[in-house]
Amino acid sequence: MLKVLLTALAATIATAAFGQPPAGDRSGAVQQAQIRASAAYRELEQAQYELKLAEQDYINTQDAYRAAPPPAADIKRELDKMKKALDSAKAREARARKAHKAALDAVEKAWGRPPKSQ
Repeated sequence: MLKVLLTALAATIATAAFGQPPAGDRSGAVQQAQIRASAAYRELEQAQYELKLAEQDYINTQDAYRAAPPPAADIKRELDKMKKALDSAKAREARARKAHKAALDAVEKAWGRPPKSQ
């Protein structure tokens, strides 16, 4: 809830910083683009959180595998499973980051400005 309020506050500050809101039909487009950008940011934050969890699971399993006696096939399978989960979380985070950037570019386009390159 706090993040939503902070995002709305940031959008309000951005509107004040960049001048008057666009007139006519563009105001609705800007608002919709800002809403999509906020949703994309929430998705990015969730993907980053899940990535951190997957990284920690992988590290814990890797440590268990290193500490186990040599015939640790079940731990090796678990390590491989955690590595796949980590790779999946990294890919999801990258997709969320790309979607967030596209949403921010849409906001800039709705304002009639060229997208900012990062």
